[in-house]
Amino acid sequence: MVDTSKVSADRELLLAANERGGWSRLAAYTRLSGPGWLQSAITLGGGSLTGALFLGVLGGTSMLWLQLLAISMGVIMLSAISYVTLSTGKRPFQAINEYINPVLGCGWLLATSAANMIWCMPQFSLSFDALDKNLTNGLNSDLQTKLLVSAVLFSVAFLLVLLNERRGLAARLFDWILKALVGMIVICFFGVVIRLVLSEGLEWKLILSGFIPDLNQWNQPTGSTVGLLQQTSEAYRSFWSDSIVAQQRDVMIGAAATAVGINMTFLLPYSMLA
Repeated sequence: MVDTSKVSADRELLLAANERGGWSRLAAYTRLSGPGWLQSAITLGGGSLTGALFLGVLGGTSMLWLQLLAISMGVIMLSAISYVTLSTGKRPFQAINEYINPVLGCGWLLATSAANMIWCMPQFSLSFDALDKNLTNGLNSDLQTKLLVSAVLFSVAFLLVLLNERRGLAARLFDWILKALVGMIVICFFGVVIRLVLSEGLEWKLILSGFIPDLNQWNQPTGSTVGLLQQTSEAYRSFWSDSIVAQQRDVMIGAAATAVGINMTFLLPYSMLA
């Protein structure tokens, strides 16, 4: 159940900030936005990055609409989970077992655990590539070096989790580190967009048209691949067309899955009740 004393203290903080208004209200909301920052940290992971990059590689800007669709699905799903969690005041596993079916509850728990493992493991490979190609002059790509880097990253992540489990200064330190990391990622995104906007050569008409949904992309090649296929001989065109469409489907499903991952359905409600 929800800690009523903590809820009452948070409510008093919000009421006092609302009376003062202005920056006090913003500071209070930011202080109590811990679950949102955790959710953002998961959403801004390697899966989302890879999915977005491959969407651009395959379809250019013609698949931008899929990102908006995935974001909308995520907002609806997480809003529903938040409403149910705060209304019942119960942990999701307990609520599913009590109000729906224990089989569904156990299935959801196993699926979220598997999803967390699936999404977490590639982060080590992504981190090694970032260190190897972006932050250093080049690391040895042998197995021992990769295992060493992964062990260091795992130790740092484990330490941060321990900080989050503790109260007081340790929990606040974890919160500050998390907000700083998410904030830097968002600032970098804005920086890239601003730099591209100020540069020349952007085809705004083509970019804006990419936000118009095109369901034919599920069955037909899209983007620059269409022109490349037209240059291919008839004997091989069917093979490459089927191959490109299959990759488009996989990437479209992957992009939607990383935006609305089942692992997020576990973290958000439990962090809201923490």
